[in-house]
Amino acid sequence: MSAPDTHATIEAIWRIERAKIIAGLARMVRDVGRAEELAQDALLAALQRWPGQGIPDNPAAWLMTAAKNRALDELRRAKLIARKHEELGREMDEADFPDLDAALDDDIGDDLLRLIFTACHPVLATEARVALTLRLIGGLTTEEIARAFLVPEPTVAQRIVRAKRALAEARVPFEVPGGDALAERLSSVLEVIYLIFNEGYSATKGDDWVRPALCEEALRLGRILAELAPDAPEVHGLAALMEIQASRLAARVGPNGEPVLLLEQNRARWDQLLIRRGLAALTRAERLTEERGPYVLQAAIAACHARARTAGETDWARIAGLYDELAGRAPSPVVELNRAVAVAMAHGPAAGLELVDALTAEPTLKGYHLLPSVRGDFLKKLGRLDEARAEFERAAALTQNARERKLLLDRAAALAS
Repeated sequence: MSAPDTHATIEAIWRIERAKIIAGLARMVRDVGRAEELAQDALLAALQRWPGQGIPDNPAAWLMTAAKNRALDELRRAKLIARKHEELGREMDEADFPDLDAALDDDIGDDLLRLIFTACHPVLATEARVALTLRLIGGLTTEEIARAFLVPEPTVAQRIVRAKRALAEARVPFEVPGGDALAERLSSVLEVIYLIFNEGYSATKGDDWVRPALCEEALRLGRILAELAPDAPEVHGLAALMEIQASRLAARVGPNGEPVLLLEQNRARWDQLLIRRGLAALTRAERLTEERGPYVLQAAIAACHARARTAGETDWARIAGLYDELAGRAPSPVVELNRAVAVAMAHGPAAGLELVDALTAEPTLKGYHLLPSVRGDFLKKLGRLDEARAEFERAAALTQNARERKLLLDRAAALAS
């Protein structure tokens, strides 16, 4: 194999195994930042040796062994091995790893789950959690994360460095929390994954309406989490929600990248495999609980759209009822706005407008462009065209996404003519 081919193979192996290796190392050294550095050192060693020696039969085990040996060397040089032996010895001693391949397979699920919970720890700001998760578990470079979220690369790098430091200073344990802490921490993990997905599904700024790569990464994380937490209904609810929403990605944009709204989409372009996966995950989630949580409820709403062969067959009354239930479980102004849309579709635009007008004084929606956008749509349907045009123009001024801005301005211009 030529050197370029070997390097390409190493990069592919690294992309697949990276998170597992970091997770295993983090369990040993109890520091995710240092674990990532050790894993990077092992990668450099592979890049230096494998082109000449050939790729080993089990590259993951080779990388893990190289990183582990580097960690042991550092401990010895720092004369800390005696003090650390009791704490780390059983995990790092070769006697406890008679078969490293088997050990990796046995522990990797637990280690990955610990790594996900650590990267998404509430001690970190939301932006830091997102960046660290994409870096440690997703394997994205700082450049890729910066490009995905349209922020400067140094900003992302700083967030990641500060996040690692904050975890170390707070002495966050590398563990899956138990008891009452589990629900809170799991909520943080799900929030991070769904934030990543939503940024891909409906980009908040920039020139693209969707960023499928982010959706794919969030889906991958969600599927991993579903395998690692098989009895958590909200995990399967989130997986179902993302699978069903991702099924529409190809239909969400036109030939030139322009947005295509839900009711105008060509449903023949919806990915039926993703829909089947989503519906199966939803069924699994609902079997696990009698009280549906926010993600299970949102997945049930998405399923109503997925099951409708045409926009006209959508069961809007059921969707409105599900939003009522969601508002009771996880009340928020955004949920109320979405409920207003469902009510309008089920009972007419006047009923929806009444609900939206009650939200206009809500401080958290002051800069939210979808509030005037939804209000403009109701006003248009009621024949109040001048008011509708003003709302679409106001929504266009608030959005930071160029594609969405053009869509809203086009809707305003159509009313003017």
